[in-house]
Amino acid sequence: MGWATRFLAAVCFFAAGVLFVPEALLGSPSGAGAVTTAKLAHVLSFATSWGAALWATFIGGIIMFKNLPRHMFGNLQSKMFPAYFTLISACAAISVAAFAYLHPWKTASTVERYQLGFLLSALGCNLSNLLVFTPMTIEMMKKRHKIERDLSIGEEVGWSKNQQVAKSNPTLAAMNKKFGMIHGLSSLANIMSFGSLAMHSWYLASKLEL
Repeated sequence: MGWATRFLAAVCFFAAGVLFVPEALLGSPSGAGAVTTAKLAHVLSFATSWGAALWATFIGGIIMFKNLPRHMFGNLQSKMFPAYFTLISACAAISVAAFAYLHPWKTASTVERYQLGFLLSALGCNLSNLLVFTPMTIEMMKKRHKIERDLSIGEEVGWSKNQQVAKSNPTLAAMNKKFGMIHGLSSLANIMSFGSLAMHSWYLASKLEL
């Protein structure tokens, strides 16, 4: 287990502890300094995860796919996505811990409980991607790359050659189907996490005084 995974596990356990027994771990959120620190941790973690998700999902990944040879793009993503999901999972866990500390479940309003639910949803989706879908996607990608190298494709930009060859190659077609299913689940979890963060951004915006 790498240091990043150990750190993430510690943050998640800490977030769970703050969620269920905030007073035991951090005391009552009555001191101004503690409250300000929790707010700062929450805002910075949320902003980091929101910005990273926005860039990776809608900007960076699309630009790379349209400009890099497909195998190069896939290999780069296989290195980037574990780091990406580790980062936003840690940020989501910190956001959960900070928000649960500021708004303990027993005294939280209905709106605050919904917001905590959105944050937990984002954390769950990110962890499912980090621990389940991303490793499966990378493994499937490597298998497909091997098949494509044997067929002398994969160094082009875009999907055109893959789709053309798959029409006459059942093995590649089957691999494309498996990869598409796993990658689709990963993308769905990522979009659900982004949607949960979007809902929370609306809540935070309603609290600002500009």
